[in-house]
Amino acid sequence: MNDQSATRLDMLRFLERVQERDLRRTQQWIAAEERRQAEQERGQQRRPPEPDWTIEQGLNGGVPVYVHRGDCHMAGKRSRGVSQEQARYALAQGVDACTHCRPDTELGVLE
Repeated sequence: MNDQSATRLDMLRFLERVQERDLRRTQQWIAAEERRQAEQERGQQRRPPEPDWTIEQGLNGGVPVYVHRGDCHMAGKRSRGVSQEQARYALAQGVDACTHCRPDTELGVLE
């Protein structure tokens, strides 16, 4: 038997072990990514629906400063979802309408 062919066979078996290890690691990464995506999908399904209207509170937290449509990109983090009636009432009470989404126009409450 030739020493060189045994050495080549040894190298091929070593390569096989390395590739099997890499394959197992890749399969673990795939499984982890599938779990992450499934968890993200469950979170999206359980997320409450976006409100139709929001009222943005001022820095002090108590005084409303703007009425927004629920999908307005300008609504701040201090916004809370409200009903259509509450949004109309806030506008009627003098809370400013957002100049970007114009909820007053959609609600039919024009100044």
